Amino acid sequence: MEQVGLAATADVTLWSLFMQAGFVVKLVMIGLLAASVWTWAIVVDKTIAYNKARRQFDNFEQVFWSGQSLEELYRTLSDRQTSGLGAIFVSAMREWKKSFERGARSPIGLQMRIDRAMDVTLARESESFEARLGSLATIGSAGPFVGLFGTVVGIMTSFQAIAGSKSTNLAVVAPGIAEALLATAIGLLAAIPAVIAYNKFSADAAKLSARMEGFADEFSAILSRQIDEKLQSRQAAQ
Repeated sequence: MEQVGLAATADVTLWSLFMQAGFVVKLVMIGLLAASVWTWAIVVDKTIAYNKARRQFDNFEQVFWSGQSLEELYRTLSDRQTSGLGAIFVSAMREWKKSFERGARSPIGLQMRIDRAMDVTLARESESFEARLGSLATIGSAGPFVGLFGTVVGIMTSFQAIAGSKSTNLAVVAPGIAEALLATAIGLLAAIPAVIAYNKFSADAAKLSARMEGFADEFSAILSRQIDEKLQSRQAAQ
């Protein structure tokens, strides 16, 4: 009896439970494991991307507030592929230069065009920060229910085994219950990190977006003052 018990214990491993599971439960487990891998891939990607964005924001603000002329900074950044604060700055300066080259006379219209250009760029940059966060939300919310589906199928397998053998012996019901619990565990394994990551990265994306909005407001005020100065100088010269 001891040898039989030891053999049964040796067979109860995660791999053996997976191999003994039914076709539907196997599909559920594979899908949840794939979702877990995708979750961690997003976590690594977003962690690197957000840290890089913070460094770029810090570097740009250091240069922007260093006293360097806007024209010189624009010439430096206009030929590069910019993102974040740099992209907002370039879009505003590009509209500024185009408007004055065409002889803009209305300060209100020019200010609205510059603000609209920055808003479009801000929306695009914010969208890039929030990309793939929806996947984390979906995995976090649906993962436990998918695991529960595998659990229900495993319990049904146990009842079918009981009906077929006409016995409630633990050896009969244990495999079905074990695979059911394994499906539940894998569902939680996929869902819990996804929920935590979604909450963290959503907060990080909101902070980055708020930082860009703050810079856009400050830069809009700077350009507004310069618009008034240029138009006044132009009117005085005429």
